[in-house]
Amino acid sequence: MLKFKRSTEKLPREVYVLSGVSFFVAIGFGLIVPAIPLFAQTFGVNKTAVGFIISTFALARFGSGLISGKLVDRFGERVILGTGLFFVAISSLLSGLAQSYWQLLIFRSAGGLGSSMFSVAASALLMRSVADNQLGRAQSMYNSGFLIGGIAGPSFGGLLTGISLRAPFFVYAVTLTCGGVLTFIALNEKRLGRKSKSTQDPADRILIRDALKSFPYRSALAFAFLINWVLFGMRNSILPLFVRDKLHGSPSIIGYGFTLSAIAQAAILMYAGRQSDFKGRRYVILLGSFLLTLGVGTLVVANAEWFYFVAMIIFGFGGAFMGTGHANIVGDVFRGKGGQVVAVWQMAGDAGMIVSPILLGYLSDTFSYHTALVVTMLVGAIAFVLALYLPETRTQDEEVLQ
Repeated sequence: MLKFKRSTEKLPREVYVLSGVSFFVAIGFGLIVPAIPLFAQTFGVNKTAVGFIISTFALARFGSGLISGKLVDRFGERVILGTGLFFVAISSLLSGLAQSYWQLLIFRSAGGLGSSMFSVAASALLMRSVADNQLGRAQSMYNSGFLIGGIAGPSFGGLLTGISLRAPFFVYAVTLTCGGVLTFIALNEKRLGRKSKSTQDPADRILIRDALKSFPYRSALAFAFLINWVLFGMRNSILPLFVRDKLHGSPSIIGYGFTLSAIAQAAILMYAGRQSDFKGRRYVILLGSFLLTLGVGTLVVANAEWFYFVAMIIFGFGGAFMGTGHANIVGDVFRGKGGQVVAVWQMAGDAGMIVSPILLGYLSDTFSYHTALVVTMLVGAIAFVLALYLPETRTQDEEVLQ
């Protein structure tokens, strides 16, 4: 097995600031995840229409990905990161005020542009700020911000949903505003204590046509699509409805399951990052894709609430490894050089979120939840097979064969 030198150097300050921003995003997003399908159904629509609410947000992110990449190249990561957060805050506020299904659809879709802006900017800045032997730890630290927020978010989201299906959207607007304020205050030269180059030289940027010649990069695009199909498309659309309709779980139970998944992911996230730096990206992706497939398989045979909780724990473990691994591939190959290269990688994940909710909603309406879950299990299996052919991209340190 390949192993690499361990790094004991402290992570750059940008990593900690981005982790704080991700916390504010995640705690609010965790509030609305259980509420979106339930709120949409109050307008008298079917499960396919519920899936469309989720897919159109991802579609807006997908459609604006290259625009966000150009904005990052033109104005720099920090400005686009903060602006995107404020944009989504406004969208969330308007979603909570929606009086019809179509208003909710429009306002949630509008938030996709802001989401694309801040996620492309944050990923590019993270990849550009850290060394190869720190990238796994840095990505895990950044993801930990999402997870710490995600631990509290779904639990409070379940409680807020029990009071009002609109309340989570309003609170999300507040947390996003906090993230935007933190970005503009903390990510500046005075706070960082050094001069910080806000934009890249055009000569240093990687063009998309050149990036697509790389098999690891194309693999990272496929992993992003497949992972988002399972972890975001399936979990955020049909899973809450499946738990309610088939396992007879309450909104609070749904929220607690998401919280449990976040706790499981947080428990091993830094370990997964260290393994990505020490044993390589291929190792963590193989392990993560196997766990995600196993988690969906648990839902396929579920006939009681406890199956749901077990599956969510497995999703948490699988997400820790996969979320670290495929992002590190892009960082290894291109070091965040070129906002549009990072944007295309994000767009591949958005495509998974676009296709998954609509297709799985259709399969659930036309056939059954079981059919939709089996299809998702096959998607997870494809990710595992693809990982078997993935070359190792973590190559900058001395390798030791054992």
